[in-house]
Amino acid sequence: MSLESNQQADWMTRSLKSVWHPCTQMQHHETVPLIAVSHGCGAWLHDHDGRRYLDAISSWWVNLFGHANPRINAALKDQLDRLEHAMLAGFTHEPVIALSEQLAARTGHTLGHCFYASDGASAVEIALKMSFHFWRNSGQADKQEFICLSGSYHGETIGALAVTDVALFRDAYGPLLQRAHVVASPDARQAQDSESAADVARRAAAALEKKLQERAGRIAAVIVEPLVQCATGMAMHDPVYLSEVRALCDRYGVHLIADEIAVGCGRTGTFFACEQAKIWPDFICLSKGISGGYLPLSLVMTRDEIYQGFYDSDMKRGFLHSHSYTGNPLACRAALATLAIFDEDDVLNRNRQRAQRLADALASLASHPKVRHFRQRGTILAFDAAVDDPEKAASFSRRFFTAALQQELLLRPIGTTVYLMPPYILSDEEIDGLAARTQAVFEQVIRH
Repeated sequence: MSLESNQQADWMTRSLKSVWHPCTQMQHHETVPLIAVSHGCGAWLHDHDGRRYLDAISSWWVNLFGHANPRINAALKDQLDRLEHAMLAGFTHEPVIALSEQLAARTGHTLGHCFYASDGASAVEIALKMSFHFWRNSGQADKQEFICLSGSYHGETIGALAVTDVALFRDAYGPLLQRAHVVASPDARQAQDSESAADVARRAAAALEKKLQERAGRIAAVIVEPLVQCATGMAMHDPVYLSEVRALCDRYGVHLIADEIAVGCGRTGTFFACEQAKIWPDFICLSKGISGGYLPLSLVMTRDEIYQGFYDSDMKRGFLHSHSYTGNPLACRAALATLAIFDEDDVLNRNRQRAQRLADALASLASHPKVRHFRQRGTILAFDAAVDDPEKAASFSRRFFTAALQQELLLRPIGTTVYLMPPYILSDEEIDGLAARTQAVFEQVIRH
């Protein structure tokens, strides 16, 4: 065994003894090995055996411009010599101010106030609490309930789980939760004969209106993942759903929370997914790609009306929420460097070309007899595998993941849904290789 192989095995053994890995049944690693990453470069991760893996899911959807990006690296090195951290209560600093200003400008200053945290679930918690507290400050204390979509995922902390409709995550901790109302998803895969995606969206909006008619006086907010419900199988919907929901929230006097943690920062083709419906919510939650995949950072953007609802001499009317690392300067500099790349490289326009190239490269897979619902929104591409055997369906994701690693791909299906969400830097050669290897892995797994 080589020195590198010895080191790889040693790292795996040490990790299994000391690290409790997330979203993982640890026993599975008795047969599925951990990959000890040595370094990253561009779209590739490298292990200690000299093997490399194309990061086709952007390391859980966070990495936008490649690993060890020189421009983001340079910004962080500069910031490290200036200020690594300072509490944001009673203090402020240039990176958090500049980031807030730039993000507000991207909404035309409709959402002009940013509240910071470190991860997506925390951002959702902030939006839920902020909505609830706003209504209480406004003399409508009965508005304490929330509405989410069937199959929605918003995080795994207690408040975020309450608006998550994924049985695996929710049921284990059900006794701890104040459950939200669950209404129909606009998932276009539910289209009946002769129905379009827009028809499904309007049908789902009608179901939401029925719930609002019943409970509007007690509903604080509706929370949605705009355009793509990611964690429950990349369920995609028509933008008309967002415009319908915005109108319903206005009509019935409830807030609209857009969870853009996974779908924001250009993933769907526009910087904010909501832009495709030509609406703005009352709250936008951002995380994942906002720091380019470098450092934990999340934030909630909201309207001046919400901000003014807390602006008072009485501390009890202030928003009572904090994190020690709120608005960390290093994370904010990484985010500023990320936004600069968007502007300097005309990323959104270039992404449209990459998205089309990826769709073209996978065209033969789209027509495969064992592929269902081949779909795409921006740089997110997904399809469902037709697996009839329940046992094979249950193991499909792990088998696909393992087979993909042998093809130098990092792909992690959700159940029987295979998806690609690569960083925004793939060359034509890398796109062609990704498509060919994805098809080869699918052919291998679907046969066995």
